[in-house]
Amino acid sequence: MAFDVLIAVCLTYVILLFAVAFVAERRARAGRLRFLRSPLVYTLSLSIYCTAWTFYGAVGYAARSGLEFATIYLGPTLVFVGWWWILRKLVRIGRTHRVTSIADLISSRYGKSNGLGIIVTVISVVVAAPYISLQLQSVTLSFGVFAGHAGEGALPDPGRMVLWLACGLALFTVLFGTRNLDANERHHGVVMAIAVEAVVKLAALLAVGVFVVWGLAGGPVEMFAQITAAEAPGWALQPGRFAGLTFVSAAAVLTLPRMFQVLVVENVDERHLATASWAFPAYLMGMCLFVVPIAVMGLARMPEANPDLFVLTLPLAQGHDKLALLAFLGGFSSATSMVIVAAIALATMVSNHIVTPLWLALRRSEAPDVRGVVLISRRLSIAGVLALGYGYNRLSGGGDALAAIGLIAFVGVAQVLPTLLGGIFWRGATRIGATAGLLTGFAIWLYTLFLPSVGGHGLLPETLMTAGPFGLSWLRPQALFGLEGMDALVHAMVWSLLLNTLAFLAFSLLSFPGPLERLQGVAFVNVFDHGAGAKGWARGQAEAEDLLSMAQRILGGEAAQEFFQSQSAAQGKAGFLPDPTPVFLARLERELAGSVGAATAHAMMAQLTGGTSVSMQDLIAVAGEAAEIKEHSSQLQAKSEELARTARALGEANDKLTEIALQKDAFLGQVSHELRTPMTSIRAFSEILMEPGLPEDVRAQYAGIIHEEARRLTRLLDELVDLSVLENRRAQLTITPVNLHDLIRRAIQSSSSTRPERDFRYDRDPAREQVMVLTDADRLVQVFINLISNARKYCDADPGVLRIETRRRGGRLQVDFIDNGTGIARRDQRLVFEKFSRLEGAERVPGAGLGLAICREIMGNLGGSIDYLPGQGGAAFRVVLPLRRRDAAKTASGAVRLNGS
Repeated sequence: MAFDVLIAVCLTYVILLFAVAFVAERRARAGRLRFLRSPLVYTLSLSIYCTAWTFYGAVGYAARSGLEFATIYLGPTLVFVGWWWILRKLVRIGRTHRVTSIADLISSRYGKSNGLGIIVTVISVVVAAPYISLQLQSVTLSFGVFAGHAGEGALPDPGRMVLWLACGLALFTVLFGTRNLDANERHHGVVMAIAVEAVVKLAALLAVGVFVVWGLAGGPVEMFAQITAAEAPGWALQPGRFAGLTFVSAAAVLTLPRMFQVLVVENVDERHLATASWAFPAYLMGMCLFVVPIAVMGLARMPEANPDLFVLTLPLAQGHDKLALLAFLGGFSSATSMVIVAAIALATMVSNHIVTPLWLALRRSEAPDVRGVVLISRRLSIAGVLALGYGYNRLSGGGDALAAIGLIAFVGVAQVLPTLLGGIFWRGATRIGATAGLLTGFAIWLYTLFLPSVGGHGLLPETLMTAGPFGLSWLRPQALFGLEGMDALVHAMVWSLLLNTLAFLAFSLLSFPGPLERLQGVAFVNVFDHGAGAKGWARGQAEAEDLLSMAQRILGGEAAQEFFQSQSAAQGKAGFLPDPTPVFLARLERELAGSVGAATAHAMMAQLTGGTSVSMQDLIAVAGEAAEIKEHSSQLQAKSEELARTARALGEANDKLTEIALQKDAFLGQVSHELRTPMTSIRAFSEILMEPGLPEDVRAQYAGIIHEEARRLTRLLDELVDLSVLENRRAQLTITPVNLHDLIRRAIQSSSSTRPERDFRYDRDPAREQVMVLTDADRLVQVFINLISNARKYCDADPGVLRIETRRRGGRLQVDFIDNGTGIARRDQRLVFEKFSRLEGAERVPGAGLGLAICREIMGNLGGSIDYLPGQGGAAFRVVLPLRRRDAAKTASGAVRLNGS
C-alpha cells in the first residue's frame, strides 16, 4: 500500500470523526438526546481507558512478559465488578456538587482549597506528559511500518510527523471540547466520536485476532498448541509484581483525569453504571482476547520485529493490506481518543485552578468578566498539554517499549488515590494531610521513576543513580532506603504510595479541619444521606443585583437571568431579583462552580458576601450533634427566615402603597392642573373671541390655541379611557401574523418625532428580527414606541445608544430594549409600571405617567409580559411575546379577532 494512500485514508477517517462530532453537537442543541444519553454510548466512552498502550503495547507486553499484560485489564475489571459502589459514590458526589474534574473534587472536599486543586493539576499534567508521548509515538511508529512496507524506507522526519499530529489533535479538541464555558455541561460531540472510535478499535483488534488464529495458525486447537509450546525469556510470573501492577491499573481507572472526565463528569444518569459494571469488563475481555495468540504468532514468524507492532506487521507480512489498514485505524483511534479527552480534562483543571484564580487576584478591585478568560485559557491549555507530550517524546527519544511508558504514568497518577478515597470515606481527613500526602508521593515518584526514565539515561546524573546523593547509597533512586534487587517500577510504586499514605494519615491526625472542611467532609462522606441543598452561606452583605451582575459575566446574560428568575419565582416573587437567602446563595455557588470550579466560585461568592461562609447551624451539624437537636434548630431557623421574609414583604408592600398613594395624590393634582389649564385657556380665549371688532388674524390665532388645548385635553382623556379598557380586558384585538422587523422599524420611524436631548443611535441585528409573530400589530407597535421614545427622552449618555436584542426561548420571543444611560434608581424600579408614576428627574418632560402602565396592560392582553431588567448598566426592559396562536389569543374577556392563516 502506497504511503500516500495511507495518509488519504487517515485524513478521511479524521473528517468522518469531525462529521460525527458535528452531527452529535447539532442533535444535542436541538434537544434530541435520547441516544446520546444512552448507557451504550456511556459504556463505549469508557473505552478511553484502552489507549495505544492496550492496542499495540499489550501485544508487545505479552511478547516480553507473558501473562503479566493481563494486569492492564484485570485492575479495571475488579473495580467495575467488585468496587462499583466506589464509582457510584464518585458519580453521586460529582452530580451533587457539580465538580468539573478530579482536581475540583479534591479541592471541594478539603474546604474548597484551591491550593490542593493546583497540586492535583500539576501532578496530572506532569503525569500526562509520558502518556500523551506514548500516543503520539505509537501513531508515528505505525506510520513508519507502512512507509517501510511500501518500500519508502523509514519516515524522513518522525519529529515533524509527531508535531503535525499534535497540532491536528489540538485543533479537534479546541473545536469540540471548548465550545461551551460550562465544563459540567456534556461534550456530546466528543463523546460520540469516542464511542465510534471504541467500536473501530475493538473491531480492528478482533479482526486481526481472527486472522491470526484461523488464517495463520489453522484454528483454535492449533493456536493453543503453539501457545503451550512457546517459551520466551521473562514469561515467568512474579506474584508481587503481578499484584502490584493490578493494583496500579485499578487505581488508574479512578484517578486518571480522562477516566474521571468520562466516568463522572460526562455521566448523565447514575443508573448507567449498572450497565457499565458488566459491559465495560466485557469490552476489555474482547480487547485482550487475542493478545496472546498475536504475540505468540509474531514471535514465531517475525522474531526480530518490534513486538509492539505485531498487530500491523503480521497482516502486512502476509499481504493483507486492507486488514493492516483496519488495524492502523484501530490504533489511530486508540491514540487520538485518549489525547482528546485527556486534553479537555487537563485544560479544565488548569483554567479553573491556576489561570482563573490568578487572573481574579490581579483584578481584585473591579468586577471581573471571566467568561472570555476561561475559554481562552482552556484553549491555550489544550495546546500546552499537547506541547508537553511532544516535548517529552523528543526528550525521551521515543523508547521502544510502549508498556513501560504507560506504567510510569499509572504509578504517577496513583498518587492521588489515598487523598481521593480518604476524602470520600473518612471525615477526619484534612487539607494539611492531603497536601502532605500528595507532595510526598509525587516527589518520590519523580525521584525514583519519572526522572530516571527521561532520555537514554534519564535526567539524573549517573553518579547519583549508582552512589546516591552526597554519596548516601541508601538514597539511590532505584534502591531507596537500601531496598535493593526489586523491580524499578514496583520499587517506585511501593515507596511512593506507602510514604504518601503515611503522610496523609499522620498529618490528618495531627491537624484539625476548619469549619468548611468539616462541613464538606460530612457532605461527601454522607452523600447518600443528604440532599444536594446546603446552607453553607450566610447572607453577609450581598445584594441580589450585584450577584446577578457577577453571574452574567460568568454564565452569560441569558443563562444567569433565567436562573435568577427561576429562583425568584421559587420564593414567590416576581422579577429577576430573589432574596439573597442562604439557600439561594448555596444554589448560586453550585451553578457558578459548573463553569469556573468549586474553589473559584467559593472565592468569588465570599468576596461579594463579606467573607462569611459558614453559619452556626453548619458548625453544629459538622460537630455531630444529635439528630433531634439539629432538626429542632433547623426548624427554628426555617421559621425565622420565613418570618423575616414575611416582615420584609409586608414592609416593602407598605412602602410601595405609601409611595403609590403619594404618586396618586400628586397625579390627581397634576391631572386637575392639566384639565384646568386647557379649560381655563379655552374659556378665556372663547370670551375674547366673543368680543366684536376683533381682527381676523388675532381671531385665527386664538382659535388655533383653543384647538390645540382641546387636543391636549382629548389626549389625556383618551389615555385614561384606554387604560381602563385594557385593565378590564375589554380591548378589541386583531391578531394577525406580522414580521417583528417591520414592527420595530415602524416604531423607530414613529418615535423619530421625539427629539432626543443629544445624539442618538440604534444597535440592532436585523437578521434575528426576521421572526413572524401572531399579535395585534398596532398595539405592539404602541408598546415599542413608548419604550423607544422614553429612551430618546431620558437616556443621559452622549451619544445615546439603544440596543434592541431579539432571541427565541421555546415557544416565546424575547425583545430587550437596553440603553447606555445611568438607568433607573433601584428604589424606583418597582414603581415604573404603576399608574400615575413620575420618577425623579422626569418632570422636565411633559406627560401624565401612564405610558408604561398602558404598556403593561397591552402586553397582558396580548398574552405576553413586559418587565424591567436590572443589572444591565442602563435602563432595560424585556418584552416577551407568544409565538403560538393559542397563547396569542388568550385574554381575560376573549375580545379577540384572528385574521390570516
